Amino acid sequence: MKRNRPPVWSVVGLMTMVLVSQWELSCCGMTLNSVPLRRVPHKIQKAGAGLGSRTHHRQRRSWVWNQFFVLEEYTGDDPLYVGKLHSDVDKGEGKVKYVLSGEGASSIFTIDENTGDIHAIKRLDREEQAYYTLRAQAVDHDTSRPVEPESEFVIKVQDINDNEPKFLDGPYNARVPEMSPVGTSVVQVVATDADDPTYGNSARVIYSILEGQPYFSVDPKTGVVRTALPNMDREARDQYLLVIQAKDMVGQMGGLSGTTSVTVTLSDVNDNPPRFSRKSYQFSVPESLPVASVVARIKALDSDVGPNAEMEYRIIDGDGLGMFRVLVDKDTQEGLITLQKALDFETKAGYSLRIEASNKNIDPRFLSQGSFSDTASVRLIVENVDEAPVFSSPVSKMVVSEAAKVGTVIGTVSANDPDATNSPIRYSIDRNTDLERFFNIEATTGVISTAKPLDREVNAIHNITILAIESRESTQVHFINLLAFMDINDNAPVFAIEYETILCENAIPGQVIETISAVDKDEPPSGHRFVFSLTAEAAGNMNFTLRDNKDNTASILTKRGGFQRRKQSMYRLPVLIRDSGSPVLSSTNTLSIRVCECDSNGDRQSCGTEAFMLSAGLSTGALIAILACILTLLVLVLLIVTMRRRKKEPLILDEDRDVRENIVRYDDEGGGEEDTEAFDMVALRNLNVVRDNKARRDVTPEVTALYTPRPPPYKAATNNGIFREFIWDRLKEADVDPSAPPYDSLQTYAFEGSGSVAESLSSLESLSTDSEHNYDYLSDWGPRFRKLADLYGQSDSNRL
Repeated sequence: MKRNRPPVWSVVGLMTMVLVSQWELSCCGMTLNSVPLRRVPHKIQKAGAGLGSRTHHRQRRSWVWNQFFVLEEYTGDDPLYVGKLHSDVDKGEGKVKYVLSGEGASSIFTIDENTGDIHAIKRLDREEQAYYTLRAQAVDHDTSRPVEPESEFVIKVQDINDNEPKFLDGPYNARVPEMSPVGTSVVQVVATDADDPTYGNSARVIYSILEGQPYFSVDPKTGVVRTALPNMDREARDQYLLVIQAKDMVGQMGGLSGTTSVTVTLSDVNDNPPRFSRKSYQFSVPESLPVASVVARIKALDSDVGPNAEMEYRIIDGDGLGMFRVLVDKDTQEGLITLQKALDFETKAGYSLRIEASNKNIDPRFLSQGSFSDTASVRLIVENVDEAPVFSSPVSKMVVSEAAKVGTVIGTVSANDPDATNSPIRYSIDRNTDLERFFNIEATTGVISTAKPLDREVNAIHNITILAIESRESTQVHFINLLAFMDINDNAPVFAIEYETILCENAIPGQVIETISAVDKDEPPSGHRFVFSLTAEAAGNMNFTLRDNKDNTASILTKRGGFQRRKQSMYRLPVLIRDSGSPVLSSTNTLSIRVCECDSNGDRQSCGTEAFMLSAGLSTGALIAILACILTLLVLVLLIVTMRRRKKEPLILDEDRDVRENIVRYDDEGGGEEDTEAFDMVALRNLNVVRDNKARRDVTPEVTALYTPRPPPYKAATNNGIFREFIWDRLKEADVDPSAPPYDSLQTYAFEGSGSVAESLSSLESLSTDSEHNYDYLSDWGPRFRKLADLYGQSDSNRL
């Protein structure tokens, strides 16, 4: 079987590694003229004709290529021609078909299956994708069987200058110290270009400064911004705005450019010394200003800021070195002149100071410019102030005996006026510190004396405040401790506590049943010494005895045994206690001893009469219940008796005339004035008739001294308010009447008035008088009273 030599491929296009074609570039693209490719030796391993045998043949590949090139951003209407694939197997008879696969096959790149021409049907962008990897194969047109092995090639997108430089980190902010030398680096700006840096000058950038000259410059290649002028002063200008440009194509015409801004701030250095705005200052200081107070503020000005403007002040000269001190206000950098000692106008009326201000942080580079300090003189004038009186001693301690009589002199206080006027002083006690007024003070001399008897046991120490007042009303407060601890023996000793002594029935003779002690309100200098004994009446008793322990305690012992609570449950033992004072005081204290039933260990079981009640078979609760029932029955009986007595006896003795809250029923036509059953006729009697007092049965009679007499009978008034006054008087009379009922009552008054010269004309009293009266004067009153004059003006003889 004859083995055919593989067909030979030819490739038209621009290739690397093995390049046999010639190409020309034009402004619109690249044109390729194809020539047959030189065969490249390549060893392959192929199966031999016989079984088990191998034959090595040297063959030449039919097609060899590496990559095609195509321009990006093609804007033509027709597909862009990329290159041509051709195999020498293809004799132009249409038996060979070319197939393209891989990245962008059919969507971006197409191939003419008959001719092998490759075209780009879409606009390409190198910045999106720089190359495409594809595979090409020649197959039989009819059977689609490969006539050439599949091979891989690359189509690289050729770059054009379509991207401008960009500052990805801009805009920039930078700081540089003021007064920096020329060439000091400020900041480096960096621009990037998306074009291919390996092809042409599309990505080669050159920097330049558009704004910011002549103060700053920029390195064209590195983009480092530097200072271009010396001695740039922050105090003159502290900020600059620069515009930096980056241009590709090495800055040539037609290149693309981009800009960014750089804000340069000059940072401060200590290049300015402090300076006082004036060379001399004057301040007034009142002499009453307290120590450590700020008397004046001065400030040196510094054009620098921050730590470079921090100040230090000090007094370098003057007559006030010990009187004043200068501090620094850290917030305002002011010099605070403070007072170190109290001022006194009468001693010295003014002070002079020389103060220096200097920078705290000094830059040695600028010392050649001069001293970084300044001085100023300060004059402090002391103002006279009306000062309060001053006591010779701020605190006085005085001692007085509690036995001192009223008026005893305790001591004397003294104060003087520090002013040159030396005004007289008056003394007084602040009564808020002596509310009970135990002490007095002589206003002009300051002599303090007792005003009341003192008792050390009630109050051993008196703290009082003395006020010294001069004529101009300035006041100085003075505290005095009056120690009333000179004790006298005026209190007898007593039991320390209220003892509850238990005596067991099984107690034996000589047994200690209680240890007693005493207390005394007095406080003798040598301490207390108490002597205990039984009173003379109790000394010979057969039950108990007392033993003085000589340590301010005493023991109570039994003289016998066999105590029985049924015979006597309580013993009272009088104990005499004497102190060691002068004079000796003593007191008799009674010790109560209760007999109780105890167990074998001496623990109390039951005491007093409780045992007898238990032995009778009644418990304490049962006895209490019985007593409660008896008390309840007694209360009920008393209530019933009281209610019956109140029903039988009326509250007011004259019950026939009592009209309060009465309901009267009338079944007849009435008897006129003769019928007095339904109302009190006494209410209509004349005002001048004396009232009789009605005593109440439910009110206990009071003593004569507590009885409030009623006001005298009402006197005639001459105005129309007589009735109102009459009612008020009666109301007051009822309010203060001790025999008036305690409940609401109805009081009726029928008062005609007593202002008439003729007095009452009522017929109610016409039959009760036997006096004669001359009514002849009625004829002088006019026609209206003539009838009355005719009736009453004639004598009885004429009538007859």
